[in-house]
Amino acid sequence: MKCKLNSLRQAALIFILAAGSCGPIHAEPTDDSNPPEDEGWTRVVRSSPYWTSQGVYSNILTVRQWVLKSSGYCSDVNRHILFDLRGRFLAWMSDGNDRTDTQIRLNDIRRSLHDDGRAETWVAGGSDITGYPFALACDQPHVDLNEAIARYLGTLPADRIWGAWDDLAFASSGQPGSLHEALLYVYGKRMEQQRLQLPTELPVYLAGQLLIESGGQARAHSGANARGILQLSPSALSDCQIKPRNYWHRLAQIDCALKLMNQNARNLGPAFEERFGHLPEDKRNRLFTLLLIQAYHGGAGRVESLISDDLLSRPARYFAEHQERFTAGDIAFGMVFHNLGRDRLGLASLYYVADVELATRALCRTNTLNASEFCKWN
Repeated sequence: MKCKLNSLRQAALIFILAAGSCGPIHAEPTDDSNPPEDEGWTRVVRSSPYWTSQGVYSNILTVRQWVLKSSGYCSDVNRHILFDLRGRFLAWMSDGNDRTDTQIRLNDIRRSLHDDGRAETWVAGGSDITGYPFALACDQPHVDLNEAIARYLGTLPADRIWGAWDDLAFASSGQPGSLHEALLYVYGKRMEQQRLQLPTELPVYLAGQLLIESGGQARAHSGANARGILQLSPSALSDCQIKPRNYWHRLAQIDCALKLMNQNARNLGPAFEERFGHLPEDKRNRLFTLLLIQAYHGGAGRVESLISDDLLSRPARYFAEHQERFTAGDIAFGMVFHNLGRDRLGLASLYYVADVELATRALCRTNTLNASEFCKWN
């Protein structure tokens, strides 16, 4: 559906500039490939008990926020930060003169963290090998949230839109509206037509996805040929019966993304209810929303495997049985984390959901939306 990170990529925000690609190569890969089960870092994952996912969602959000906002330990972008399997920050280091020097420094710090008792083990990383403790470069292509939010809210006249798509007609040339108003309009129209059955908080997360996917830029275009404000592939746009001349149409993009989300919800719903139907309603709805975001990034089939496959669903079975010990975010992350290295699941799968969460929170802290019904979940 979107731009996919390959095995030579350090996990980064999924933000694509109009003339850009997925971004630069960093010191270590994302590992969306399938390494052998006995490879060093996968041994760390496989040997970690499921209870270690307690608090992981909050911890990863903290780490990713530093990258997203170039703040905290990433206030200097020429750094790497290291964290453990629970997402807990362990150390930071200044980058070396080149990739090789940086990798040597990372491995020295990993060894030191283990020797000092701050890490239970360590694994040397390389240009095509993920090390442990995990490392994340502060210098990554990422959206300027302030700019993206201003664009989404139509702060400048140039960012306001109007137009028609299918049976939709939004605003006018004399009174254009914002992307936010367009999203609400399309969602409201399709709900009136009873075309959607989605969690009530899904639209606000879709706004967060829009910020992360494109920064609200209409002509955002990835190296994998994903296009527009929601970075949809030609095949996804074709599935939505959108002709090439309308691939960039913002109303069509929002409409298509909602349609695909709804299709994913229908496909995932039965397996999800069988596994997690006993959860308290608020937690169940939030978990389902987070898994839909994950499905948008990596495909509904992969998420369904995390729920139902004999091997990949083992973490989900544990979390379902002990759900009172974990937040919905912990469960969503834990299902992925304990399967890292399988079915092309990599750290990018975790980072994407975290980044969408952070972008959504930032949007809902604005004066425009912080007291709105749209952001009541926050």
